[in-house]
Amino acid sequence: MPTKKKPQVTATPERRRELLDTAAEVFAEQGYNATTVRKIADEAGMLAGSLYYHFDSKESMLEEILRTFLDELWSGYNAVLDAGLGPRETLEALVTESFREIDRHRAAVAIYQKESRQLAAQQRFAFLAASQRNFEKAWLSTLERGVVAEVFRADLDIRLTYRFVRDTVWVAASWYRPGGQHSPEEIARQYLSMVLDGISARE
Repeated sequence: MPTKKKPQVTATPERRRELLDTAAEVFAEQGYNATTVRKIADEAGMLAGSLYYHFDSKESMLEEILRTFLDELWSGYNAVLDAGLGPRETLEALVTESFREIDRHRAAVAIYQKESRQLAAQQRFAFLAASQRNFEKAWLSTLERGVVAEVFRADLDIRLTYRFVRDTVWVAASWYRPGGQHSPEEIARQYLSMVLDGISARE
């Protein structure tokens, strides 16, 4: 009598998202190299072997985590950049969108900050370097437009300002927790009030 084949285990989108969220938290806390599949499985409340029904490796999990984050980030950024806003409004919208992404993908942002330089050297993660180049171009061009339009100070060091704003915003992933006292939009407003008072043109 023929034996029945075992049904293929297929994760629902919700379960897959839960597993990736768990993996992201572990990667962010322990570091990618120090994280094992067993550790992720333990945190997810399952056997390590069972995790392979859903993902073929921890590299696959990390790639999906980072691609999902960057795809969402660029969806928001491109909407801002295509909106035809003035330079100050563009900068404000980019900062606000950045904090929204930290709210949605805090662990992925932390991983990106800690691991992207090392990962980008691998062919599988070459998309990280491409994203970084586009990220830098978007912010520098916005600041340059502001100087030309005399919205920002003429003596502004564009690249130094870019690095300051970038680091000031994204470091928030190290302390921000979703559901806290302040919404991402409120935090963005507070950051912008501090930053823009320092780079707006003097009257």
